[in-house]
Amino acid sequence: MNKTQLIDAIAEQAGLSKVDAKKALDAFVAIVSGSLKNNDNVSLVGFGSFSVVGRQGRNGVNPRTGQKIQIPARRAVKFSPGIELSKRL
Repeated sequence: MNKTQLIDAIAEQAGLSKVDAKKALDAFVAIVSGSLKNNDNVSLVGFGSFSVVGRQGRNGVNPRTGQKIQIPARRAVKFSPGIELSKRL
C-alpha cells in the first residue's frame, strides 16, 4: 500500500474527504517524526511503538568494487509491533 492508497482507505474508513485524510496523515507523520527526532518514543497501545536506536559504525564491502569501506554510526527508527497487531497477523 502506498501513501495515496492509504489516504483513500483512511478517507473511506473514517468518512472524511481525501483532503482531510491527507492532512491527518501528514500531521501524524510530522508529529511522529518530530518526536523521534527529539529521542521520544511514540507508543500506540495495541498497534506498536516507534523508537530511535543507535547503530554502531562497522566495516563493510562495496559490492561493485570489492573495496573495504567504513560504514559510520547512525541513528535508526525501530518499530515494535503491539500484541493486538501481532495477533491479527
